[in-house]
Amino acid sequence: MEQQYEYVDSFISVITPAYNSEQFIEEAIRSVQAQTIDNWEMIIVDDCSKDRTVKIVESLKQQDSRIKLHKLDENKGAGYARNVAMDLAKGRFIAFLDSDDAWLPEKLEKQYQFMKRRGVGFSYTKYKLIDEDGHLSGAPYEVPSDLDFKDLLKFCHIGCLTVMLDRDKVGHVQMDLIRNRQDYLLWLDITREGVKAYALQEVLSKYRKVSNSISSNKLKVAKLNWKIYRERFGMNVIKSAWYFLHYVYFYIRKMQQQRNYKI
Repeated sequence: MEQQYEYVDSFISVITPAYNSEQFIEEAIRSVQAQTIDNWEMIIVDDCSKDRTVKIVESLKQQDSRIKLHKLDENKGAGYARNVAMDLAKGRFIAFLDSDDAWLPEKLEKQYQFMKRRGVGFSYTKYKLIDEDGHLSGAPYEVPSDLDFKDLLKFCHIGCLTVMLDRDKVGHVQMDLIRNRQDYLLWLDITREGVKAYALQEVLSKYRKVSNSISSNKLKVAKLNWKIYRERFGMNVIKSAWYFLHYVYFYIRKMQQQRNYKI
C-alpha cells in the first residue's frame, strides 16, 4: 500500500468512537492519559450521543489539549466515526480504543517500540476481559504470534483495542460502514495486500464485556462471517464452509478456555 498523506513521525493517534458512553468514557480517557509516553493525541468522535458523553469529554478536554473531540450531527456507526478520526489523525501510528475499554499504562510505549524494533506495520497484543464493574471476568485472551490473510479468514484473533498500525507501511486506511465487524474487515483488507500482523505477547489492554453491545450477539456475528466469505470475497459454498468450520472450531476453543479459567 502506498502512503497517501504526510504524518508526524513517532506520534501516535488514538482512535475512539463514542456513543452513549457516559458510564465508561472517562476511564478510557484516563487510561490513555496514564500512558508511560506522552507523544499521543486522542481523537474522540461522538456519534450523536444522547447522554452526558460529550459533557464528560469536553470537561477532560479542557484540562488536556491532547484530547480532541469531533461531534457528528447524525448517528452513523462506529466504522464511520473511526474513519472521521483517522482522517483527522496527525500521527504516523494509529491505535484503536473503544469508549468502554481501557489500556494498561505501558501499552503504547511497548507496542510502539515493538513495531519499530521489528519493522512491522500491523501489530496486536493479548488482552484481558473485565465486566461492567471493571473486575476480571475471564482468562486473558491468548493470540497467535502472527497472522496473515488466510489465518484471519479462519478466525479473528485480534482485539480492536490492541491494534496499532504504521501508516507509512499500511497507508491511510478506512473501515467499512457496516454496523458490526468493520474492524475485522479492515484487518482482512490490510493483510490481503500482503501485510502480515504480528503479536506482542503481553496483556496490555482491558476489554469490557457489555451485555447489550452489538458484538455480544454471537449468532449475528457468525452469520456475518458467512456473508463476508460469500459476498465480500466471492467464495463458493464449499470454500466458505471450510473457513466457517475453522471459525466454529476456534470459537468453541475460546469458550472452553473461558469456562475452564478460575478467577
